[in-house]
Amino acid sequence: MIVQKSMSGRAWAELIVLSILWGGTFLSVRIALNEIGPLTVVAHRVGWAALLLWGVVFLRRLPVPTTRRVIGAFAIMGLLNNIVPFSLQAWSQLYIESGLTSILNAGTAIWGVLVAALFFKDEKLTLQKSIGVVIGFLGVATAIGIQTLAQLDLRSLAQLAVIASTISYAFAAVVARKLLADVHPIVCAAGMLTASTLLIIPTAAVIEGQMTLSLSLDTWLAIGYYTVFATALAYLLYYRVLAMAGAGNITICTLLIAPIAIVLGTVFLNEALPPQAFLGFGILAVGLIILSRRR
Repeated sequence: MIVQKSMSGRAWAELIVLSILWGGTFLSVRIALNEIGPLTVVAHRVGWAALLLWGVVFLRRLPVPTTRRVIGAFAIMGLLNNIVPFSLQAWSQLYIESGLTSILNAGTAIWGVLVAALFFKDEKLTLQKSIGVVIGFLGVATAIGIQTLAQLDLRSLAQLAVIASTISYAFAAVVARKLLADVHPIVCAAGMLTASTLLIIPTAAVIEGQMTLSLSLDTWLAIGYYTVFATALAYLLYYRVLAMAGAGNITICTLLIAPIAIVLGTVFLNEALPPQAFLGFGILAVGLIILSRRR
């Protein structure tokens, strides 16, 4: 019998803090985009966060594997879990609301279930999972609006970019389980952020120009937030909550992030989401709750 971990008061408190940290990412990224390009936004995010996490690794004297397999896995994870999704979502926020981006991002769990079922025998699709996936997809489709996709303009392409980012996250989870299961989570995070940094900085320089430190105070505050709090600190907190609450309960986080991002976008960016976005999120929430339930 599989025993589901219960949510203690401390686990709930840290889960809510984690959701607030990640929910603020969408606002801070949008503020930074007023002065720098999407790839440069990502370069700052992964570069500074990598330095901070390596500091934690060295302070805790965690073992750092240096085999080709692990280094290669860091590179793949850096691409799938950082560069691709971070870049796509940052670019999408130039054309759609930060709140809508967060809603579509919540669909990550849906793709995660499908991709895991393709690669792992112990994660096959059950009737319960299938129902959750179908309802989840219905929620995403409602939030986007089928009529919007038919237009094929920048707004619809931006929404598709967010969907693509969630698929990338799902494949990253497979790589992590297959290649990095025996590596400490914090070392994994530091390693993939380092690989991301080495890949994204020259790419951003070619496409958007050389990075500069001569930025406005608002931009630096935004970079500081999504680097220190929403990336480095969030990674540390995520693994604490995961250990306390379990993988099933931590999916609740995806339901809490979107409302936080929506409120922040409304207050600070004067965003107004269409009614179908809220309806779609409600349907998606039902699907995610079904997916996260255990006997």
